[in-house]
Amino acid sequence: MATFWKKTLNQVVVYWGNPVVDGWGKYTFADPVELNGRWIDKTELFIGGNGKEQISSAVVLLDQDVDEEGYLYLGDLDDLDSAEEDNPMTVGAAFQIKKVMKCSDIRGDNFLRKVWL
Repeated sequence: MATFWKKTLNQVVVYWGNPVVDGWGKYTFADPVELNGRWIDKTELFIGGNGKEQISSAVVLLDQDVDEEGYLYLGDLDDLDSAEEDNPMTVGAAFQIKKVMKCSDIRGDNFLRKVWL
């Protein structure tokens, strides 16, 4: 059974996950994928994984798990050229995921993720 908030996830975002340090101080990422989400441009105070207060550039709601330190971009893969698809750090409008919070519905069957960028 779909939950009521799924219909609000009506935007396409590109996600680069599985960030791995390549040994030279740079990252490699999994191939980008398109996800359904809800992108909200807003600054919001949150506590990061390091326990310190941080301020977001945007908040994104998703129905799929994502990795902290991965990247999100509001748009679809067709908006990117092939060089940008390999490295989200070269995409000016792609933001690093700073924190992810996962919350279930009352039955525990479906989960919504709130992501701070």
